[in-house]
Amino acid sequence: MDRLSDLGEFLRSRRAQLRPEQLGLVNYGRRRVAGLRREEVAQLAGVSVAYYTRLEQGLTDRASDAVLDAVARVLELDDEARAHLHRLARGKRGARLKARKPEKLRQSIALMVDSFSAAGVPALVIGRSTDVLAWNRLAHALLAGHLEFDAPSRPADRPNITRMVFLDPHVRELYPDWQRKCRDTVDDLRVVAGRYQDDARLAELVGELSMKSPEFTALWNNHAVKACAHTTREFSHPVVGSLTLANELLVLPDDDGQRLALFHAEPGSPSQAALRLLADLTQPDDQSGSRPNAPGLPVPRRSLSNGA
Repeated sequence: MDRLSDLGEFLRSRRAQLRPEQLGLVNYGRRRVAGLRREEVAQLAGVSVAYYTRLEQGLTDRASDAVLDAVARVLELDDEARAHLHRLARGKRGARLKARKPEKLRQSIALMVDSFSAAGVPALVIGRSTDVLAWNRLAHALLAGHLEFDAPSRPADRPNITRMVFLDPHVRELYPDWQRKCRDTVDDLRVVAGRYQDDARLAELVGELSMKSPEFTALWNNHAVKACAHTTREFSHPVVGSLTLANELLVLPDDDGQRLALFHAEPGSPSQAALRLLADLTQPDDQSGSRPNAPGLPVPRRSLSNGA
């Protein structure tokens, strides 16, 4: 997660995905590089080849907004990728990684997350390094019922969404289109990493997954950038079967890097019925707080069709 190498790799990956014909350039014979040449990007952006080369090599931190916008236009970057380019170019050169203190969750946010249970809405808060800082009973049962419910309250044991997607076989089975979930997760993590370039925990997470997951490594090296603000996701849940849920990821503006994730089903749909059943199954048996499926124990696979 070095800023200089990230900037160069990002620019090279973007120009490698373009073809001269797309930008009205004549393609003479066989090319030795994939996509556009540095010379072509520089020409279309209106800067010298030497200047663009220094920018791609991370040797200048004085590029103006106009130059960066011109390069973004040539590389056909969308708004998110354009902002990412600006963040990489403006990052502090040679900045050291910082070991931040464990993230804290405001009590009012914790109460809000829990309150969504009454509405049958799975809710959780994700920190800047994609740790789960809190989840309600329904979100826990939906996403990771095999883990301990109170794990987010212990900083050393907090589940990490990105790590779970790539390394936890239970979570992998939860997503019928696991490859799409992986792409969305890494594209979003790129955005986060660009915003927190000096975060040691993020760097450790990327390093760990690069060593343990070939799928993560391939996607990370692609340098795609896209914030996962909202989507519709398919689930294959081990207790209630198939669900189709809308997922909204909302930024908490007063809590640096923290986001609130909410899931909901189409009213009157089988997915809503499945979510209600899951909510019923997560209710305590009595006032002592015991639950039919204790956290950490395997959850039996059942479905709506067999009367679960």
